[in-house]
Amino acid sequence: MSTDFSATRAAFDLPEGIIYLDGNSLGPLPRAAAARVERAVTGEWGRMLVTGWNKAGWMDQPSKIGNRIATLIGAEPDSVVMGDTLSIKVYQALASALEMNPTRRVILSDTGNFPSDLYMAEGLCRTLGSGYTLKTVAPEDIAAHIDETVAVTLITEVDYRTGRKHDMAALTARAHAAGALTVWDLAHSAGAFPVYLADCRADFAVGCTYKYLNSGPGGPAFIYVAPRHADTARPALSGWLGHESPFAFDTTYRPGTGIERMRVGTPPVLQMAALEASLDIWDSVSLNDLRTASLALTDRFIAGVEAACPTLTLATPRDHAARGSQVSFRHPEGYAIMQALIARGLIGDFRAPDILRFGFTPLFIGAPEVDAAVAVLAEVMDKSLWDQPQFKTRARVT
Repeated sequence: MSTDFSATRAAFDLPEGIIYLDGNSLGPLPRAAAARVERAVTGEWGRMLVTGWNKAGWMDQPSKIGNRIATLIGAEPDSVVMGDTLSIKVYQALASALEMNPTRRVILSDTGNFPSDLYMAEGLCRTLGSGYTLKTVAPEDIAAHIDETVAVTLITEVDYRTGRKHDMAALTARAHAAGALTVWDLAHSAGAFPVYLADCRADFAVGCTYKYLNSGPGGPAFIYVAPRHADTARPALSGWLGHESPFAFDTTYRPGTGIERMRVGTPPVLQMAALEASLDIWDSVSLNDLRTASLALTDRFIAGVEAACPTLTLATPRDHAARGSQVSFRHPEGYAIMQALIARGLIGDFRAPDILRFGFTPLFIGAPEVDAAVAVLAEVMDKSLWDQPQFKTRARVT
């Protein structure tokens, strides 16, 4: 299958005059999403009321959509389920992995990991007590610190600040050789490039859908459990929809079979309707084509910015194998620069302390947008347009 990126671009509702390089933070609106959500609201909720759980298939959505996500992350059928938030899924995966490796007490992660993942790990260690600890090292030092003390590694495949991509296959093999399990966070991987969970023999993976998968703000997260663990991994969060028979209303918990046991609370039906509209676009996308296009666009952006903006320092690896689908540059006034760019219709984002971050999604971004973005950035830097008070006042969301 060859991907028609002009067709995928037409499938998104992008505002006129905006160059959107922030799909790695919040994906844009698929044109079909509003009608799909409207149908869920009026045709399903409005007309079916509570019978929609059966008639509209709401109860089955987490598993059905999970199987669609599975094709994008190289997972086996019936190994992914939707629901809840990414932080909750991180907690679930970590708790299950620790219980499966009971003689060890160390969660190993890196200092480039997203803080929420680290917070969840710290909180879990406090709850468990008994010597459980989170150990963090520099991203490039992860492999060297995987030893016989490590119960589980918690690694986000792509660093949210720099765009540095970990080698999933190598690190998973290293963990298994040392007797450790793996949890992979795919927040900046799913929908950005091909992922190979099954081939890499990953144990657990989690991810969100509101970035590259365009489910909208607050979109549901997913969790993957390798089929070899599916009936032994015990969910720490024993939600009623993870019960073997939720509508028996037993007063004691019995985990469901397979990935179903990782369900927790009531699924976000309306948000999943929006996600379905996005996944319809993905049905026409070759992930290999996506990766080729992404690397070409990011190469083009790096070359253009470095030629035009010598005061910006590249933070993203040049090596294709070590790069996700974003490009980051450093500058001491990164926040003000980004606000000046946004004021001129180029939307990226800022990550403390000094990162200007730009995401590249070939589904709706091409070479013309990249060249236009370079021109805007060059003007802002050349004329110091960022050096104005209104661009230096920090908003709550950066």
